[in-house]
Amino acid sequence: MSEPITFDGRVAVITGAGGGLGKEYALELARRGARVVVNDLGGAVDGSGSSQGAADIVVEEIRESGGEAVASYDSVATRDGGAAIVQTAVDSFGAVDIVINNAGILRDKSFANMTLDEVEAVIEVHLKGAFFVSHPAFQVMKERGYGRFVHTSSASGLFGNFGQANYGAAKAGLVGLSNVLAIEGAKYNIKSNAVAPTARTRMTEDILGPFADMFDPHQVMPMVVYLCSEQNEYTHEVFSVGGGRYARVFIGTNTGWFAGRGVVPTVEQLAEHLDEVRDISEYTVPLNNNDELMILAGLAAG
Repeated sequence: MSEPITFDGRVAVITGAGGGLGKEYALELARRGARVVVNDLGGAVDGSGSSQGAADIVVEEIRESGGEAVASYDSVATRDGGAAIVQTAVDSFGAVDIVINNAGILRDKSFANMTLDEVEAVIEVHLKGAFFVSHPAFQVMKERGYGRFVHTSSASGLFGNFGQANYGAAKAGLVGLSNVLAIEGAKYNIKSNAVAPTARTRMTEDILGPFADMFDPHQVMPMVVYLCSEQNEYTHEVFSVGGGRYARVFIGTNTGWFAGRGVVPTVEQLAEHLDEVRDISEYTVPLNNNDELMILAGLAAG
């Protein structure tokens, strides 16, 4: 049996930790020894309003169990808010070792009926919020030579879902952010991964409908906690988690059809080879854009 995974001496920042999945992560990390910044604006599912109660309840629960935690009520959707969240960790515990970008809101509507305000509100919390928290945290991690990021993506961003153009775009963007942090953080022992969780929370109950009871939020926690651990050596990856299933999601590319070095095919010639273009019976998973360029270089070389 493997050694217990602990977080003694580690400091974790978790956004949207006043309920749902974020609360599960906070409680488990604290139980395993992490000192936790519980960030939650305390607003409604659509992002309106605010309350200090949600974060305070989680902090109190952690402290009653013998753990260490402080609350943060700052909004991830502003530069100042993101900086303040990270500063709370540094001021309270002297470091930031772990960031779980989990805060989110929903403004679902079909694309034709979606307003630009609904687009901006969702992107500000999910995508820009992750930037605003991760950027100052990355500086601290870089100086310390250690860090773990977990970004909350979604199947809606990876595969699409009706009525969630704003949410899907933001969640897909988080995968791009995670991949670059994994590359740039590699020499500083900073690992960055994304998860696409499916769980019953106040944000998803209406979406999941009769299937909600199949997706206990406790089941998502083990994957996220592991990715935050010192034992985790995986980076630049995306995991689908929910209902007891744990799986890797990846972006791959095939060899495709090579028209020839310097050749500009006609539209008709390309159309004739679309089966080759689309054939995914064999593929590779590039770890950066150079990996894909090497495929073309190999074809051009003969």
